[in-house]
Amino acid sequence: MINKTRRNAEEALYDVEDGAVLMLGGFGLCGIPENCIQELLHKGVSNLTCISNNAGVDDFGIGLLLQNRQVKKMISSYVGENAEFERQLLTGELEVELIPQGTLAERIRAGGAGIPAFFTPAGYGTEIGEGKESREFHGKMYLLETWLKADYAFVKAWKGDTAGNLIYKGTARNFNPMMAAAGNITIAEVEELVPAGELDPNMIHTPGIYVQRIFQGVNYEKRIEQRTVRPD
Repeated sequence: MINKTRRNAEEALYDVEDGAVLMLGGFGLCGIPENCIQELLHKGVSNLTCISNNAGVDDFGIGLLLQNRQVKKMISSYVGENAEFERQLLTGELEVELIPQGTLAERIRAGGAGIPAFFTPAGYGTEIGEGKESREFHGKMYLLETWLKADYAFVKAWKGDTAGNLIYKGTARNFNPMMAAAGNITIAEVEELVPAGELDPNMIHTPGIYVQRIFQGVNYEKRIEQRTVRPD
């Protein structure tokens, strides 16, 4: 069996270089690859293209990479929690491709499935559709959208085994599984790493065939994006 385990993020991300196209899993701040992001900061790689549902917040997640001017382009859906992202966008420092959330998910899924393009009604007749091919099906207009793939996909799972099989928990299943399939090299960080064969096959969300490297992460903060509590 191929040994996919790495001791830590530094060992797993050793070959990530300037100009890489990255996918970073998670939804909001839930299920994001915190250790991989910290290692990207440590390495100082720049001119990155980051494909992620969101852009983190100012002082956490991808927001840290934006603060450090390591990101050249963001391909995202929801970016409303990051003031630094907004500033860089408005000043022209950052290239941005905003995509409807469902279209983003399907473009990533298509990349993992080997489907180069598909038609969707989302965005037709808006700025999203400018310059894109459109076609009518059954009396309704659709836009042609192309797949998304990446040099590296960084995903975060609750539990994984040494063969790369992954189990996510709750909201972390948004974007992580489809990104795991769409990276040329998929690096998984997990809260608990167990020997191969220990996971229930019926519970596995990402089969190990999609994962090239895996390590057990440390010091997870799991920050809440918008904390809301009842008044006393």
